[in-house]
Amino acid sequence: MLMNRQRAKLILGIAAGTLSLYSVAHQRFTEKMAKIAMDRDPAPMRWGKVRISGSAELESRSQLLHQAAQRLESRNCEIVVIQGKDGVRLVGHWRGSECPERVIIAMHGWRSSWSQDFGCIADFWHSHHCAVLYAEQRGQNNSGGACISFGLLERYDCLAWANWAGERTGGRLPIYLAGTSMGATTVLMAADLGLPPCVCGIAADSAFTSPPAIWKYVSENNLHIPYAPYRAGVARQCRRRTGMAADAASTTQALAHCRVPVFLIHGADDRFVPVEMCYENYKACPGSKRLLIVPGADHCMSYLLERETYEQMTKEFWERCERRWQQEKLRS
Repeated sequence: MLMNRQRAKLILGIAAGTLSLYSVAHQRFTEKMAKIAMDRDPAPMRWGKVRISGSAELESRSQLLHQAAQRLESRNCEIVVIQGKDGVRLVGHWRGSECPERVIIAMHGWRSSWSQDFGCIADFWHSHHCAVLYAEQRGQNNSGGACISFGLLERYDCLAWANWAGERTGGRLPIYLAGTSMGATTVLMAADLGLPPCVCGIAADSAFTSPPAIWKYVSENNLHIPYAPYRAGVARQCRRRTGMAADAASTTQALAHCRVPVFLIHGADDRFVPVEMCYENYKACPGSKRLLIVPGADHCMSYLLERETYEQMTKEFWERCERRWQQEKLRS
């Protein structure tokens, strides 16, 4: 009997120790993943051949993207600084136009930059009389903020930039919100924030639907790590960094109340943000909307693969939005 009790205590002790070690390891791993995803300066992490975002296609086109970024950076844009809703310093690059017909607020993606994400399309915008405010997202590059929040806080920054652009132009020009990847999610999440009347359209290239949705997809499909055991821990890390619940906002919730036309673009072969999320966004939007799915395009590669179609649909989108905007101005 004594031996049985001692054996039971030993087994319970081993089990308790194992559970304690698992709990510590679980917490440390969750913290590490949150740092990689959200912190301004994440600790380096070796993934071997595992790819967190995008594919080899991005690497094969990196020289083209780099050259386009350098061209945009050489255009002598005006540096603009504003404050976000929470007082964070936000930096933007204003490229005006001699005869502006519209304004674009351009929001770049996760761990990217304004010139990297928009270098290729910048000349098209400029040649079609667009004044562009290229924003630097919070938690990245020259803007302030300690973390990246996958659109939760950035959507308010987008609203602040739209208000700034409206004041800059006196409300005389139509304004478009445009973004790629996380920037695309940002502009879609801003759709229900009470945008100024001069915002007449939103264009989103490769948007995901919510922070938890993209974390789950990347964890399970790109990193091959089950997400369910870490869901609660990741949510706690998100709230600690942002002061907001991870599910406090989503594109589908915002689009349900969107009052302006939306143009959604996505690559059919996107391996970072699945094209199914684009279809979710499209379905969630009850108002005026357009959709461009580019066969064979990986993450944010649609413009490079189908430039002519992309540009033509963009021009049609502008024409449609501006006709509607003018009609609304006359009615008011």
